[in-house]
Amino acid sequence: MKVRGVAVSTQVVSIRRAREQDAGTLSEVFDAAWREAYQGIIPGVALDRMLARRGPRWWRSTVGRNRPLVVLEVGEAVVGYVSYGRCRDRALRADGEIDEIYLAPTYQGLGYGTRLFRAVRNDFADRDVNRVAVWSLAENGRARDFYERLGGRAIAEATDRIAGANLAKVAYLFG
Repeated sequence: MKVRGVAVSTQVVSIRRAREQDAGTLSEVFDAAWREAYQGIIPGVALDRMLARRGPRWWRSTVGRNRPLVVLEVGEAVVGYVSYGRCRDRALRADGEIDEIYLAPTYQGLGYGTRLFRAVRNDFADRDVNRVAVWSLAENGRARDFYERLGGRAIAEATDRIAGANLAKVAYLFG
């Protein structure tokens, strides 16, 4: 469709709970997003092992567990996801936590991540969860910029050891 000579997409964008039949696409989104985000940050062999563990079988077993998992659809394609729930780290003084939020690389930078993030914050708010934390690897500048643009405050630092490498991470608090 064109409006004033400009092509306009008529694809529907929706956010919904993940279903078992999303497992294959979730695996693909995870693989592409993690390769784009962490290549050169997480040692190569460790990254490959992490990706291999998160195939369709893993995603099928994850859908429906205790922590919510929602997907972002553009048209009929799942192009992103977010998992979240109660905060697992009491030291952060947050009630909720976003475990993962990822988009397929071709859908990044278009506002979809913000839509996903706001949908999760709204779900938290509906359950009176106002203080939400999320961790980011310190070297992942794109993620850190995203959280800071959305109003997150860096409140803690820690280190994860992955494949012999110490990887610094930063916790952001919202609310």
